[in-house]
Amino acid sequence: MPLPKIATPTYQLELPSTGKTISYRPFLVKEEKVLVIALESEDTKQITTAIKAVLKNCVLTKGVKVETLPTFDIEYLFLNIRGKSVGEELEVNIICPDDEETNVPIFINLDDIQIQKSDEHNNQIKLDDNLMMEMRYPSLDQFIKNNFDFNEENVMDQSFELIATCIDKIYTEDEVWATADCTKKEVKEFLESMNSSQFKQIEKFFETMPKLSHTLEVTNPNTKVKSEVVLEGLASFFA
Repeated sequence: MPLPKIATPTYQLELPSTGKTISYRPFLVKEEKVLVIALESEDTKQITTAIKAVLKNCVLTKGVKVETLPTFDIEYLFLNIRGKSVGEELEVNIICPDDEETNVPIFINLDDIQIQKSDEHNNQIKLDDNLMMEMRYPSLDQFIKNNFDFNEENVMDQSFELIATCIDKIYTEDEVWATADCTKKEVKEFLESMNSSQFKQIEKFFETMPKLSHTLEVTNPNTKVKSEVVLEGLASFFA
């Protein structure tokens, strides 16, 4: 006689980028095992494969391509799936800012963690009187690389690669150059030909990009000093 099947609950959330409601389910035990093994391996490729597979399996709404979702959608989605899977409360270890060494465990309710959007954020960058550039958000692969890359080498190269992959098109009133039709070398050379103020506008696009954020207060048990700590990005909350 076969064993009974366990019903998996389903939940809904709104994607921050579009407001579209999607359905999802929690991780199954076998998926959680894959994630834990991947994270413990500290192998970015293995982590990428695991997170992709889990997100694809857990998103139930048809037509949602996780590879094309903006990074902040992925962060929000992953955090909520994790919450429904292993608990609505996260324990994070905070290093007290006043002495930069005391570790304090803090519990955060997942409902309190939201996507913060900046009024200064703009994906259209004006390089000069004629030339404009349109940016796109990093891909799922790039998002994982940023959050779970354990290789500290070539940070500058990685930053340039990230920026290059996020330029969607360069245009004037009369012409459009899609970066999909350009080589990596051409895009890199275009970036390197910018002056500092032009490059700072690109940096601002990334700095003001919507992201998971939560502000909390921590008290150092040794010094009794209270400090405000801002956690940003999925890696800060991942436990």
